[in-house]
Amino acid sequence: MSERSESPTPAPRPASADGTATGPAATRDSAFIRACRGEPVSHTPVWFMRQAGRSLPEYRKVREGIAMLDSCMRPDLVTEITLQPVRRHGVDAAIYFSDIVVPLKAIGLDLDIRPGVGPVVETPVRSRADLDRLRPLEPGDVDYVTEAVRMLTAELGPTPLIGFAGAPFTLASYLVEGGPSRNHEHTKALMYGDPELWADLLDRLADITAAFLRVQIEAGASAVQLFDSWVGALSPRDYRERVMPASTKVFDAVAGYGVPRIHFGVGTGELLGDLGEAGADVVGVDWRVPLDEAARRTGGAKPLQGNLDPAVLFAPRAAVEEQTDRVLASARDLPGHVFNLGHGVLPDTDPDALTHLVEYVHRRTAR
Repeated sequence: MSERSESPTPAPRPASADGTATGPAATRDSAFIRACRGEPVSHTPVWFMRQAGRSLPEYRKVREGIAMLDSCMRPDLVTEITLQPVRRHGVDAAIYFSDIVVPLKAIGLDLDIRPGVGPVVETPVRSRADLDRLRPLEPGDVDYVTEAVRMLTAELGPTPLIGFAGAPFTLASYLVEGGPSRNHEHTKALMYGDPELWADLLDRLADITAAFLRVQIEAGASAVQLFDSWVGALSPRDYRERVMPASTKVFDAVAGYGVPRIHFGVGTGELLGDLGEAGADVVGVDWRVPLDEAARRTGGAKPLQGNLDPAVLFAPRAAVEEQTDRVLASARDLPGHVFNLGHGVLPDTDPDALTHLVEYVHRRTAR
């Protein structure tokens, strides 16, 4: 892999039409940003992965007849969908509505998101010649992202906006497999069989991912999260040797902006220590590992994010509160804690359960 890229000089922060600060300047003292920095907070901040999405009837209404990728390219629609859970639930941060394959589509790859399936790549990437299709991402390729982020930060005011991107391994898995995979057999075959090509593929994806995050930060995002949905399929050794350098390159590329960087993967209990070393400021933890144990595995110095099991929200309210108390108790000694689910909101989740959960965490942790 190539050497780590140097952190860029941060671009000027945007302001609203009346000169009021937006983005990081307006959100630096929010509970979410303070928790990400390990600073004292008035309450534990809450947001949910996939909070802007299928669980909300207002989301389903505005998405009627609009394909997923098309909706990601309409700033007005992105703004509305991103704001919906902030209005309804009173969460402490918004997450930019998009999909991890958007930057790949933006550079011209033939892919689509099929309902009930997920991202599907027409021609998988499995040879060195295929790398030529992965050109660098330029800001003009995703000008709709810049417009949407600016619209959002003007609306959100002191509420932080989290930008996001897919991590190099997860993007590589979709590209090599041609779509979602349970076993990642083609991905691992390439990783083991042609390690030089694999390294070059992840390095190129790291550059694309870093460019996508830079666009969001320069437009006003107050934090970013790198999603590595499938990295739990790897052993710690394979992660350290064959994947972590690419993720570290992404984190290094945006370090100079000074916004919190969050890293999250599913099924990563055995990788938590390595995820903590990859370069993020905050480590997201899925529901399988208690937060106090996750702190031990990550060295105890980093704020953590998580980690209520999303399925718990289908239980009676008293049971949800009991399980929430367990998460909060396990987070008591952390240097910082952002309350979240241990994965995304499930599509059939009752929105009222999410609203109550936000209120409950705020009430239980008020200082």
